[in-house]
Amino acid sequence: MKQHNEVDKYWEDILESVDMEFLPLEYVSFVIVKFDDGRVWEIDLAKQNKESEDIEETLERFFEEFEDTIQNVDFRLNIEKLKKDITRRTKRFLKLNK
Repeated sequence: MKQHNEVDKYWEDILESVDMEFLPLEYVSFVIVKFDDGRVWEIDLAKQNKESEDIEETLERFFEEFEDTIQNVDFRLNIEKLKKDITRRTKRFLKLNK
């Protein structure tokens, strides 16, 4: 059985090798926005998704409004949800293709 650190490293390697042109918001837990003036905003998407159905549009408007003052955007993924969904879909795929 793999140690917890080995499993985490395995998933880190997989995620680093993925070219993400599209980021499914269902797997994003936080968006951390750093502004030119040093401010840092942490947006809890899990909470926002429960309160708003149009989170994608809200984020798009936010980025358009503040694009000139944003220094960096960091997306924090819900790795546990991602691992669970990938594992479930892989098992289903393998089962259906026997």
